[in-house]
Amino acid sequence: MAYVTTKGIVIKTVNIGEADKIITLLSEDLGKIQTSAKGARRPRSNFVAGSQFLCYCEYTLFKGRDMYLLNSCDVIESFYNIRNDIYRLTYASHMVEIINDIVQENMKSSDLLRLFLNTLHYLAYTDKSPELITRIFELRALALSGFAPQVDGCIRCGKEINTIDHFLFDFRDCRFVCSDCQMSEGEEIRISKGTAKALFYIVYAVEKELFNFELAPNILSELGAFNERYLVDRLEKSYKKLNFLKKLKK
Repeated sequence: MAYVTTKGIVIKTVNIGEADKIITLLSEDLGKIQTSAKGARRPRSNFVAGSQFLCYCEYTLFKGRDMYLLNSCDVIESFYNIRNDIYRLTYASHMVEIINDIVQENMKSSDLLRLFLNTLHYLAYTDKSPELITRIFELRALALSGFAPQVDGCIRCGKEINTIDHFLFDFRDCRFVCSDCQMSEGEEIRISKGTAKALFYIVYAVEKELFNFELAPNILSELGAFNERYLVDRLEKSYKKLNFLKKLKK
């Protein structure tokens, strides 16, 4: 029989019938896949924990005609701290929406899975700003998916980032422009040096050091505004989940 074992995290659940679920996994070996979890909504089911949103497990699956069928699962990390907190859950749900938009079915995305798991760890177990954690994830996820902005210097004159004092970002070419090379075409926005350095770090930092920095509130706010526009520009979609948090904070 065609059984496979893989590690993955639940990024979507849909209730089917009286007791079943269809769960979407972002998996280590198979990419994004849909899996039928028979009886997962019954209280005594062995699949209850492993079919929860954001649960990371080792799954044994049977490859059916149309989708995988769940045979067994062993929980590695439940991320209960996130699922039990409305603020953290909203940030995580926002990230999942981005993942679902950039990853196609059966598209292998082990780098993105690793980024997401690391991000959830920081979100669940550290005091680091959830907004900063989310902004780092947004830009790095886009970079891993082929949408990285060119932020190592000026696109026009070739000046390196450390030699530029005043930055603009050209959304048409997705690159930095120094103030000496500014063109009035409506596609450039001015950004601070602190935000420019943050963008550079997020795109180019080695994986183990990605979250090892902090930002002043004004720089974080500017980074958030940049990311929001960049997501719309690259993915042609406006993401609204974080607006809920703005309403809660009023």
